[in-house]
Formats: sequence, structure tokens, C-alpha cells
Amino acid sequence: MKYEVVIGLEIHLELLTRSKLFCGCSTAFGLGPNTNCCPVCLGLPGSLPVFNRKAIELAVTAALALKSEVQINSRFDRKNYFYPDLPKAYQVSQYDQPLARGGCLEIELDKSRRKVSLERIHLEEEAGKLVHAGESIIGANYSLVDYNRAGIPLLEIVTAPNLYSGHEARLFLEELHSVLLYCSVSDCKMEEGSLRCDANISLRPAGSPTLGTRTEVKNMNSFRSVEMALEFEAKRQESILTAGGSIIQETFHWDEEKKHTFPLRSKEESSDYRYFPEPDLLPLVLESSYVEKLAERLPMLPQEHRLKLLDQYQLKVKEAVLLTRNRELGDFFETAAVSYSDYRNLINWVQGDLLYQLRESGRDLKKIDPRLFAELLIMVDDGKISRPVAKELLAEMVQTGADPGEMVENRHLGLISSRESLMPVIEQVILENPDAVDNYRQGKKKALAFLVGKVMAVTGGRADPAELNRLLKEKLK
Repeated sequence: MKYEVVIGLEIHLELLTRSKLFCGCSTAFGLGPNTNCCPVCLGLPGSLPVFNRKAIELAVTAALALKSEVQINSRFDRKNYFYPDLPKAYQVSQYDQPLARGGCLEIELDKSRRKVSLERIHLEEEAGKLVHAGESIIGANYSLVDYNRAGIPLLEIVTAPNLYSGHEARLFLEELHSVLLYCSVSDCKMEEGSLRCDANISLRPAGSPTLGTRTEVKNMNSFRSVEMALEFEAKRQESILTAGGSIIQETFHWDEEKKHTFPLRSKEESSDYRYFPEPDLLPLVLESSYVEKLAERLPMLPQEHRLKLLDQYQLKVKEAVLLTRNRELGDFFETAAVSYSDYRNLINWVQGDLLYQLRESGRDLKKIDPRLFAELLIMVDDGKISRPVAKELLAEMVQTGADPGEMVENRHLGLISSRESLMPVIEQVILENPDAVDNYRQGKKKALAFLVGKVMAVTGGRADPAELNRLLKEKLK
């Protein structure tokens, strides 16, 4: 029997506020354990919560960007469960009256686009963080609790069960990541826990409308991990069903090192949390004019930006996707394009040499002025420097932000194009490589490229390629 994978995602997003959802404690990352805490976020007796208006603004902005229907009236509830990282033994969340309902996000498949439906978007407070004395929660000798994170405003985005592979889940998360960054509602740093994803996955007979028993997969801390974990879990469930077994509703932990899932606990239902209205908070009532004002302030979103890139710069779809998945890179490209109009050459340098240098150096784009990057390319086009020299200069620009024009002038890196300078080097290379000379004279054209490379090596990549080829051919007649 053939089975179909069905996946629904629960994405938790820390909103980009300076203070927590119900108190004035800082949301700064990386400070000493338990230094950003107060009676409110620790739930001490007598403390009372107060709404963070900025968190509501960011949450509504995200909902509008995702075409979700913002609810004028919503309410907070207590979600009751006991866990060491939850100091109050309950989490203030939203249950039956969430901030927003519905919505969708389009993803780019190989040859088409598809809308992924959302079920709801709601606000809640973040829990604390457990630090395990070991590689993971399983097998740890002990765990320490840091409550700095407790109370940070969290947005939960819940998709409908209409993703059908780990790859589709990854594409959805990458697109969602772009939208959220464009709206500046979160920094979306998975490595710092500000964007996390849990996934519900089940298998059903192909074509059946009925969902199978689902499991939940946690601890996926990269888009790649989400894809790998869900593909593994799909195969695990398929092997059980094919053998005549049944799936148990459980929560699974993804082991990044061993590349497999293992069970943590039985899966809870909503009734297990004993939700009831939060008695210390009034219902959240939004004015229609407030929502309309935030809708008017929405920036250009990734899909619209991609269309602009395709139309204005004649880019390929994959190139436009690259520039919108990394907004900083997209802004860099468009700023450079103001000074440099060969957009095809520009995107080739950006997605090739520039990204390579950034990966190799571990640096980001902040060091490089895109206008200086454009100047570098213009110098290559104008024949002032060779491409190898340009690559060397780019590496230094990534490290220091140096001006390429100044480096060329100060180090005398301009192209060598005079006959008087090139001919002695050519004659020396011909003398030292008789086999290559013979091969060329026998009609083997690759031998010429070999000799060109030798001259380039001697001149540090500064020989004018066109003049070098002309002089070599002249000498080898």
C-alpha cells in the first residue's frame, strides 16, 4: 500500500521587543543566568501582568503579512502544566479566542507555486530554558534552569495539515523566515532559539481523506534539521504500518548527531492543559483603525520583491529567491545596481565570489560598501585590473571594507598590457615549457591556456588577458 505524508507545523517566534510580554524585564540574549527576572515573569504571589503594546503591534503586523484575519476581540488563557522551566506551573497563552485566524503563505515548488493554509496565530509568553549536563535531555546527569527567557513575547503560528514532505516543510519555513524578517517582527535566529519549530506528522493511505495517528517531532534547530527529521519520521512510520503495526501518539526528539528520532513522552491533548481564562488580564480589544494603520505600514513582502527583481533586473527565479531569502544580500545587490548596470555580471559576482568569500571568512556584509563593490566590477570591465586581482581585492574588502581603487593605486595592481613588459615574461615561459609549445604547434589548443596560466602566475594575475593571448600567438607562430 502506498502512503501519503501529512505534516502540520507549529512555529514559535520570539518577537523583537526590548522588554517582556507582561513586565519590564529585558529580552536581551546571552546575559548571565537568571539576571533578567522579576516577580511578574517568575509568577511570585501578588505580582500582576501588564500588556506590552509593542508585542501586540508586532504580532498584528505578522498576522497581516500572512493574510490572517486579525480578531478585534481576543483573550488570554492559562495553559496548565508542570515543567521545571515554567516557574508559574502555567503559561499565559491564547486558546479558543486567538489573535488571528486563517491566513496562507505561498511556497515555490519545482514547477509551480502552492498556498499553504494557516489555522491560527496567537500570542503567548515564553518559558524558561533548561541547560542539560550532557549532550541532550536524555542521559543528562542533571539540568539547570535559566529563567531569563521566561516571559519573552512569543508568537505561535500554526499551519493546517497540508504539507506533504519534509522538503515542503523546509520550503515553507524558509519563506516564512523571509516574510518575518521583511516585517522586522523578529530576528529569527534559530541558533539563539528565537525561531523554533515543532511538527506533527502522520501517514495515511494515498488518496484517503482521513488523517492517520500523528506524532510530534521537537528539537529541530535548523531548516535542514526539520527536513531530515521529518523524512526520517515518515520512513519510521511507513515501516511500522507496512509491517502491520500501528502508530502510537507520542512526542519525539530529533537527535542531530545520530540523525534519528526517539520518543520522549506520550502526546498531550488540549484537555490535558486544563485551559481557563487568565483572571489577571482583561480581554484584548483592538480598534479597527489601529489594525488598518498597521496594514498600511506593511513593507514590500518577499513575493512582491521577487517579482520586482525579475522584472527590473531580469534575474532568474532562483536568483531572485536567493536575494529575498537573505534580505541583507538583496539590499546589497540593489544598492550596487544603482552604480553598476550590468545586472547579469553583478548577480554572478554576488552569488559566486562574494558569497564564497563571506562563507570562507565567516564575515557578514556589514564591512562592504555595495558602491565600492560596484567600483571593483567597473575596474575589471574597464580593463584596469584583471579578474584574479579583483578576487584578491574582494577578499580584503570582506575582511576590512577597504576601498578597491585605493588598493590598486597604492599597490600598483593595474593590468600589465605593454609589449615591453609582457614579452620578456612570455619568452621566459616559452623557454621553460617546451612540451606545451610543441603541443600547441601540433594543434592542441589547451596548451595555449596552460602557457597563459604560467604568464599569469608570474605576473600575479596582472597581465592583460587579451594582449597576452595576442602576443603569445604571435611568438608561437
